[in-house]
Amino acid sequence: MYEFLTGPMLWVSFAVCFIGLAAKVVWYIRGLDWRLDRVTYTKNVKYGVRGALRSIGFWLLPFGTRNWRVKPMYTILFFGFHAGLVFVPLFLTGHAVILKERFGIDWLTMPQGVADFLTVLVLITGLGIIIRRIALPEVRIVTTAYDYLLLAISMAPFVTGFMAVQHIGDYQFWLTAHILTGEILLLAIPFTKLSHIVMFFLSRAQIGMDFGIKRGGMKSKGLAW
Repeated sequence: MYEFLTGPMLWVSFAVCFIGLAAKVVWYIRGLDWRLDRVTYTKNVKYGVRGALRSIGFWLLPFGTRNWRVKPMYTILFFGFHAGLVFVPLFLTGHAVILKERFGIDWLTMPQGVADFLTVLVLITGLGIIIRRIALPEVRIVTTAYDYLLLAISMAPFVTGFMAVQHIGDYQFWLTAHILTGEILLLAIPFTKLSHIVMFFLSRAQIGMDFGIKRGGMKSKGLAW
C-alpha cells in the first residue's frame, strides 16, 4: 500500500492538481474581457501592474487592509491556519525525502520542531474557524456542509500526520492515513473552493488592475471611465 500511495497514486494526485489548476488559470484569463469588465488590461499596463501588486501585497499582509483590521481575531485565525497549510507541506523533511526518492528532486526542509508547531497551529486555528462559523449568526447563515467538508479535507492530513509523528497509536495506520488524506486534498484542490490557492492571486490582480487604472489610479490622465 505504501509503495502504491507514494508511487503511482502520488503521480496521479500531483498531475490532477497541477493540470487542473493550470486549466483554471487559463480559463480565468481567457474569460477576461475589457469591454465587459471595463478594464484596459493591455493598455495603461504600468498602472494596472502597480494596482495588481498593491492589491495582492496588502491582502497577503496581516492587518494590511481595512477588512483585516476590523476583524482582528479572524485575521489571526486566518493567517495562522494558512501559514501551516502552506509551509508544512512544502518544507516538511518527510515530504522532501519522498520527493527525492520518487522524483529525484532535492528540496529545502524545516526543523521538525517548527513543523510540529505549525501543525498544532493549523489544528488550533482550524478549530477556531469552525467555532466561529457556528457561533456567529452572520457567518453561520452562509455556511453549508460543503464548507465544513473542505475544512475537514484540509485539516485531515495534519491530524493524521501529527498522530504518526508523535507515535500515537498504530504508526503504520496513521502514516497510511496521512498519505491518503494528503492525496485526497491534492485531488480536491482544482475542483473546489480550495483552488483559491491560485485563484486568489488572479482575482486580486484583476481587482487591483481595476482600481489601479479606473478608480483613482489614473486621475487627470484623460481616462473616460
